[in-house]
Amino acid sequence: MDLGLKGKVAVVTGGSVGIGLGVARAFAREGADVLIAARDGARAEESARTLGGEFPVRVVAQACDVATAEGCAALIDAARREFGGCDVLVNNAGTGSNETILEAADDKWQAYWDLHVMAAVRLARGLAPLIAQRGGGAILNNASICATQPLWYEPIYNTTKAALVMLSKCMATEFIPMNVRVNTVSPGLILTPDWVKTARQLSEPTGGDWQGYLQGVADEHAAIKRFGTVEELADFMVFLCSPRAAYAVGGNYFYDGGMLRTI
Repeated sequence: MDLGLKGKVAVVTGGSVGIGLGVARAFAREGADVLIAARDGARAEESARTLGGEFPVRVVAQACDVATAEGCAALIDAARREFGGCDVLVNNAGTGSNETILEAADDKWQAYWDLHVMAAVRLARGLAPLIAQRGGGAILNNASICATQPLWYEPIYNTTKAALVMLSKCMATEFIPMNVRVNTVSPGLILTPDWVKTARQLSEPTGGDWQGYLQGVADEHAAIKRFGTVEELADFMVFLCSPRAAYAVGGNYFYDGGMLRTI
């Protein structure tokens, strides 16, 4: 299926590793130029070189921390400078948490709010008008199943991702007259490098069977009894950003292997 993305420009935050890199690769495969944003500039440059060598498209890296106003401004400027704007924004940068409400300090709440919510606000405020100037396009915010079905040990992550889902709905209503479609994807268990790192650490005291640990997590949570791959999720996300999904506006799409236990 031709997704109609050839010659388009996609901005992907957290794009140097994991889900973000998978999304960047899927856009490049479809013939889109890509602007990768990441805090680790060296890793972003390496990822950009790799994708540029794999596909006949232009891939540019921008080192920035989108949890800050300055980092968002740098990325917006890079999109304007390098490509004259963009057609797609994927707000993917984020990370899990581990705390209790009684013990978590205010600054941790603020840090996650800035990363998961304010980054999306600031980047949309700067890039949505540029998308509209190019005839319209899409914004996709990467939330989590935990925004709807929370895990007890990460209340800050759950809360800020839930706020991102609501923000996406508000964006969708405000931006669709500009021909900018906004949607949310809420993944379940996706096999990222962070999951592998965690599994190795937690399984080490009992023999190091990290694959077995991950299978146990999948057996407990996902009806499909396995983790999803980054590639599977990336294909789904890029489809939502494409003209093939032109009627998808304001949705929150669960990609979770049956993990969600409600309707």
